[in-house]
Amino acid sequence: MKGRVDAQVCVVGLGGSGLNVVGELLDLGVDVVGVERGRVGGGATGRNGGFFLAGTPDFHHRAVATMGEERAAALYRLTLEQIDRMWLETPNAVQITGSLRLGVDQEEIEDCREQLQSMQAARLPVTAYSGREGHGLLFPHDGRGNPLRRARALASKARMRGARLFEQSPANALTPTLVETPHGEVHCETVVVAVDGGLEKTVPAVKSVRTARAQMLATGPAYEVDIPRPVYARWGYDYWQQLPDKRVVLGGFRDLGGRSEWTRDAVPSGPIQQSLEIFLRDGLGVRAPITHRWAGAIGFTRDKLPVIWRGAGGWAFGGYSGTGNVLGAVCGRAVAQWVVTGHSLLDGIVSVTRPSA
Repeated sequence: MKGRVDAQVCVVGLGGSGLNVVGELLDLGVDVVGVERGRVGGGATGRNGGFFLAGTPDFHHRAVATMGEERAAALYRLTLEQIDRMWLETPNAVQITGSLRLGVDQEEIEDCREQLQSMQAARLPVTAYSGREGHGLLFPHDGRGNPLRRARALASKARMRGARLFEQSPANALTPTLVETPHGEVHCETVVVAVDGGLEKTVPAVKSVRTARAQMLATGPAYEVDIPRPVYARWGYDYWQQLPDKRVVLGGFRDLGGRSEWTRDAVPSGPIQQSLEIFLRDGLGVRAPITHRWAGAIGFTRDKLPVIWRGAGGWAFGGYSGTGNVLGAVCGRAVAQWVVTGHSLLDGIVSVTRPSA
């Protein structure tokens, strides 16, 4: 971007959540500009495990304890609807496969039973699972896919509809109506910051998000295993799937790194990668060579609910605690609706945080 650009709304961050803000604003007839520090989807959107999961980052019975039964169920249903919407929007990037939660010990298996009972009471889709992988829960409407491919498809559609999106344009300075980049500036009525990892640095007033590093690896085609759907285990710390081309993608073990993993440094580290490799070989039985290693910065909150913050003339949101592909999209659409109409699909479900007086 060069020189001055004028718009009604400027969206900072063109990952999955930011692009959903852009798309919803276009639906509402708003003139929108978006800026991204690198490439579209180049942050956590393009660096995650490709899980498209319904619900909040917390298991449903725990979300009920935090939010109450009605709000937790309502949010879960919104994410189910969002998965279907994503599949319809970008069928080449999202597949509905279901997902598994596995219990690695008796305590976690019992927690799965509690989650099952809570979800069945709310009439949410889930079944008990027992198979060669172990025991746990099957969520039939979850999905998998390629979040980077989806982001770039959404960006292409947005540009065709008139959105002006600028890559390699980091927001060096923000005010409620101005975004300054190294080579130009956007003057607007409202700024929306759609950043997950590093949100607390981009908008220091948002103090409830803390950034951690999530690490992954991928293999060449692994014909020796068959993993038909995404799997997460050990309380959600570990997760893996097998892509349509038979490559295996594995992530997790962040908790084993201790304080060193609470960082915005999205570079793989030796100890976590070693743990991933041991589990890949001994736990999953994958013999195919490792071809890629990477990391991403993601935002966490203490209550595992996303943060939606509104300051004087500006908005910021993030903190999906590892489940931003779907939940971030819901929040993005909601923020766009709040900006334009004052109401959104998250009314009464997720509250908006405002600066203290």
